[in-house]
Amino acid sequence: MLLLNREDIKRVFSMEDAIESVKQSFVLYSDDKTENPLRTNIRTSKHDGTLLFMPTYAEDTDYASLKIINIYPKNMDKGIPTSFAQVVLIDARTGDIVAILDGTYVTQLRTGAASGACFDILGRKDAKVGALIGTGGQAATQLEAMLSVRKLDLVKVYDCSYERTKAFVDTMSKELKGYNTKIVACLSADEVVEDADFLITVTPSRKPVFDASKCKEGITVSCVGSYQPDMQEMDPQILARAGKIFTDSQSAVLEESGDIIIPMNEGVVSEKDLTGELGALLSGRVKGREDDEEIIVFKTVGIGIQDLMTAKAVYEKAIDKGIGTNWK
Repeated sequence: MLLLNREDIKRVFSMEDAIESVKQSFVLYSDDKTENPLRTNIRTSKHDGTLLFMPTYAEDTDYASLKIINIYPKNMDKGIPTSFAQVVLIDARTGDIVAILDGTYVTQLRTGAASGACFDILGRKDAKVGALIGTGGQAATQLEAMLSVRKLDLVKVYDCSYERTKAFVDTMSKELKGYNTKIVACLSADEVVEDADFLITVTPSRKPVFDASKCKEGITVSCVGSYQPDMQEMDPQILARAGKIFTDSQSAVLEESGDIIIPMNEGVVSEKDLTGELGALLSGRVKGREDDEEIIVFKTVGIGIQDLMTAKAVYEKAIDKGIGTNWK
């Protein structure tokens, strides 16, 4: 069995690799070629945490996986990660566990790559300005993903703590300097959204974190952080303005995400307003962006096949390059 930590993964796997793996995962999922049950979700209400268990099997790949991920938003105030995870990769031909990967980093990669895939196939080709709301554990790869698919001149970042925002911007400006994009900290959500071609929200908020009226025509929005029915970081009016609304998994979004559930209950949108899954778009079954003025929204809650395909690709690259620790 191969053990792969964060640094091992970084040595063999890029954000561009992750985006391609996630695109493949979305196609497999929407083509109904996966066993991808809804995640088991256990709340630890006493500590405002969530324990998540995500099994997946894809027959065409001969692999299965199980991700264990524990999400504790209040950890941000303690200066420790908001999520901890491991991904177990299984050879489905024999049942052998072939690898255990740093699930926190795999999750960060594949979650960022979902936004990257969205922007790559739905974003305006001439996009120059990005916006990011939230600076928690998932934010760094979200930022890198948007930089990976377009040559952006500017990305504006906002978080409820300006000190945290500034620290994040300082760090990311150094780590992502190769993209030659100016990254700046903003004092308000209105400032960060203004003139943005891409917007990512990645927060645990239970109320909208931006004003849809401030979003310009043609914006592509990826809402990442709302993974429970009572969470709502998206202003529902962006749905009313949107020409198309995509999901990673329509069934999972309708089961789990307050970003969609709450506006539906309020009559802002209905299920028929959902355009389809990103995998169906990649397979050519639904249309994507049709003009530069169209507002497009992508709601992702994460599906296990993303972890499987990312872990599979990392594992195969690591084997090829002799990276990782063998544990017998």
